[in-house]
Amino acid sequence: MLIDSFGRTIDYIRISVTKNCNFRCKYCMPNTPDEIEENLIPLDKMLEFLKIAMDYGVKKIRITGGEPLLRKDLSLFIKGIYDYKNNIEVALTTNGYLLKKYAKNLKDSGLKRINVSLDSLKKEKIELISKKDALNNVLEGLKEAKQSGLKIKLNMVPLKGINDNEIISMLDFAINEGFLLRYIEYMENNFASNAIKGLRSFEILENIQKKYKYTMLKKEMFGPAKLYKINNTNNVFGIIAPHNDEFCLSCNRIRITAEGVICPCLYFQDAVDVGEAIRNTDKKAMEEALLLAIKNKPEKNKWQEGEISSRAFYHTGG
Repeated sequence: MLIDSFGRTIDYIRISVTKNCNFRCKYCMPNTPDEIEENLIPLDKMLEFLKIAMDYGVKKIRITGGEPLLRKDLSLFIKGIYDYKNNIEVALTTNGYLLKKYAKNLKDSGLKRINVSLDSLKKEKIELISKKDALNNVLEGLKEAKQSGLKIKLNMVPLKGINDNEIISMLDFAINEGFLLRYIEYMENNFASNAIKGLRSFEILENIQKKYKYTMLKKEMFGPAKLYKINNTNNVFGIIAPHNDEFCLSCNRIRITAEGVICPCLYFQDAVDVGEAIRNTDKKAMEEALLLAIKNKPEKNKWQEGEISSRAFYHTGG
């Protein structure tokens, strides 16, 4: 079992398999080059590191990016995780642009659920936020994923003056499709556009109250969201609010990049480089690096204090 210095059990690893993405979203990487140079660790090598983490009690692995579906060997990687421990919760976060092509293969390989980033139901707003004419592709991908039997969550980042007038329409869409929608507070970072401003959780809830009454339930078992149930229904939505102290109190996550850097916290740059050990399949060094990263995990981020992170989220996954 992995327990950090503050008594939190760490049983969830998010692994970024590439820094590259086919979107250039305003809140993530709007001004980066079309192709980012990276020294990717082969996924069969990365699997050996994850086996150590699973042996230490990791119960959930989420695959992120960049855009993870740009890795052509992703299904084999997922199958490797599933074959090693088929009770692991294997999930993936994607922008959905390539999902129609890969959904069934991913499900057949052992993927259980996906989170799809969808910030609007309007074509022009998706293009404004992501610099990509992508809405039709994403909706087709969602349809294919649903037919394939994948469990689906939607992630929306509400931005003032851009898509904040779609908070309720996005919730209605998710309810109609049987998806869980999670609103994510914009996390200020040095790589995002200076022209955007996000909504805090109380502002999101104020918008929802215009149509729905709701009751707070609990946090997700393996995730950072607070869950809310719409009264007199079975419909649930979530809010991920890193600006609140409670966000960090129950944090059970670490991250590892596609180049083998373990990040104990999404906000801070502090990290442990395990890349060489992974490439050399040095199990002792991998284990030591994992334990050091857990020991180094900070108590909380600094978004609550109004500070901006210098972390590039497309390096580590969100």
